[in-house]
Amino acid sequence: MTRNTIAAMILAGGTGVIGLAWTNQPETREGTQNVAAARNTATTPAPRTDEGWVRRNDALNARAKQAAQKGDIRVLFLGDSITQGWESDGKEAWEKHWAPLGAANFGISGDRTQHVLWRLANGNLAGLAAPASGAAPKVVVLMIGTNNSNGEDNTAEEIGAGIGAIVSSLREKLPATRVLVLGIFPRGEKPDSQRQKITKVNAIAARLADGKFVHYLDIGPDFLSADGTISREVMPDFLHLSRKGYDIWSNSIQARVNDLMTAGE
Repeated sequence: MTRNTIAAMILAGGTGVIGLAWTNQPETREGTQNVAAARNTATTPAPRTDEGWVRRNDALNARAKQAAQKGDIRVLFLGDSITQGWESDGKEAWEKHWAPLGAANFGISGDRTQHVLWRLANGNLAGLAAPASGAAPKVVVLMIGTNNSNGEDNTAEEIGAGIGAIVSSLREKLPATRVLVLGIFPRGEKPDSQRQKITKVNAIAARLADGKFVHYLDIGPDFLSADGTISREVMPDFLHLSRKGYDIWSNSIQARVNDLMTAGE
């Protein structure tokens, strides 16, 4: 049936109307689902406009352009401030574990899934699949989504869909590269509702693994004390990692990354 009237009232968790759409098209279940999906900010590629982000993104695009010629990125770390932190508190661990493997840090502080999606579509991976010399990256290590988990910004399902969209983009743009999806790291001194949301996101992310090109690893428990709390020795602000935290991260994934680098050879 066609209606030239209000076609859809999109409900958020059954709590009320959050959007109205006018259409002259037949109502379908698929159409309503598409409208709902379009409202998920976590899956909608978006740039940021702050000066620091623009500079960092430009630098990463320049690094990608260099790698498109040299083929010198073998492991690519992709994420937010926790990933960018390899350049500060994680520097010693990086030089010990990852620099010798030809790793590159493509983390940007404050990024959410939608920002990473935009970056992947706008230069961060340009030319990496078929560089002029050398080879495409062997592994991408992805850890993203904690910034989406703040308050009611996104649901666990929305964040999981955002991570899935990033993985799909990586598979499309780097078809020969293995993707290691890491569960979002725990945060907050003690277990709380945000940690519960992250646990739900990680359960969704785990289902992305296909055992071939997409793999999943949850190292979150390695950051926790026996009682489930996080110490300031590992995360000084209960979110970002200390030197010890980056040592834990390195030691927890090193063997898996090594295996993926040689997979298929």
